Amino acid sequence: MPPFPPVQDLLQTIDNLVWGPPLLILLVGTGIYLTARLGLLQVFRLPLALRLVFRADKNPHLPGDVSSFAALCTALSATVGTGNIVGVATAIKLGGPGALFWMWMAAFFGMATKYAECLLAVKYRQVDDKGQMAGGPMYYLTHGLGLPWLGKLFALFGVGVALFGIGTFAQVNAISEAVHSTFDVPVLWTCLTLAVLVAMITLGGIKSISRVAEAIVPFMMVFYVTASVALLAMNASALPQAIVLVIQSAFTGHAAVGGFFGATMMLAIQSGVARGVFSNESGLGSAPIAAAAARSNSCVEQGLISMTGTFFDTIIICTMTGLVLIVTGVWSGDASGARMTNLAFQQGLSQDWGNLIVTIGLLFFAFTTIIGWNYYGERCMQYLAGRRGIIPFKLVFIACIVGSAFLHLDLIWVLADIVNGLMAIPNLIGLICLRHVIASETKRYFAGQLDDDDNGVLQPALAQR
Repeated sequence: MPPFPPVQDLLQTIDNLVWGPPLLILLVGTGIYLTARLGLLQVFRLPLALRLVFRADKNPHLPGDVSSFAALCTALSATVGTGNIVGVATAIKLGGPGALFWMWMAAFFGMATKYAECLLAVKYRQVDDKGQMAGGPMYYLTHGLGLPWLGKLFALFGVGVALFGIGTFAQVNAISEAVHSTFDVPVLWTCLTLAVLVAMITLGGIKSISRVAEAIVPFMMVFYVTASVALLAMNASALPQAIVLVIQSAFTGHAAVGGFFGATMMLAIQSGVARGVFSNESGLGSAPIAAAAARSNSCVEQGLISMTGTFFDTIIICTMTGLVLIVTGVWSGDASGARMTNLAFQQGLSQDWGNLIVTIGLLFFAFTTIIGWNYYGERCMQYLAGRRGIIPFKLVFIACIVGSAFLHLDLIWVLADIVNGLMAIPNLIGLICLRHVIASETKRYFAGQLDDDDNGVLQPALAQR
């Protein structure tokens, strides 16, 4: 039982209000609208986006602080976290296998949202008093939309997410629990070690964070996906039925909690979309803060590069976790959270390998999310209070890392959901109001020339950059 039932009940009520039909409609509806307005850009331009990821211009003379690839890795460091392991398990436990389907839907339309918000981040970014790029929803809400109060509201919620949502509580709890159960390391020692490491890395700002992200993010993604594919290959005969179950359950409310058929379709949608947003952060407005630091003279190109983050995070990694949970059958058992994913890998591979894979995955995924969100929160605090607010923010952030492992898991996820939803609202309003800017920039970029040597693939006109 949670340690403070009245507090838990109050937060759950607030969470149900925040993540009720209005926000779900606004979140998914924005993605659907942008998908239609941009002509299924996340489908037809995905090959170009993937090519840009690996050949992004590293010219040091372009405006920006880090390469486009480093900016993507920084954004991925913050998005690929416990949501990919613990969050998927939580969603499927609550909403059944159908929650994975709604995560797919949220991610598909979220790719258009991620493209749009990162495009705007580069278009409206500013140079701060230290000569560094500063951007994100607070800047395009202020300079693009002319609503500075809405930009401040976003920044305030952004600080809340960094301190009480994705940035600390969920990540540190996952790391400390995994290290304790696998290596029997005391929780307090893990928290103190994390606090020291985060402080050392984040002192160097975006360049230090991006270097760590570039080194860790590609490795950790390949490691986890390879292990998941190996497990699914060993259980290939159960894979078709698992996929059928995901699709069927998406419309029947097939869930493990509250009875085998006790969950409604709305619960599957709510848990799938909420956990999907927690994982890939499309529409949340966080990735644009990293995208704004990219060395690029094309807001459209950076939008395309950033869009692939949602593809990698949810369409690939969350799908791996979800199918592993369903194929092994652990989703309908008594385990939950990281233990549920751990049990799935133990059953699918072996006890030793299963423990190791999930523990290593959580360590890398959660740690990089912590340092990524430290940067996001710092930028939001700087927007609100100037540079004088950075040191107090860092001190509170470190304090949250030390104390977050002692909170109850249910309380952590509900609190994270609330601040996530609040952060998304002003950002989505900005995307809707600036939709014509997004469409205009996209149209200008692709109004280029057809290169006959490239089999008719549309090439962007340099003059439009």
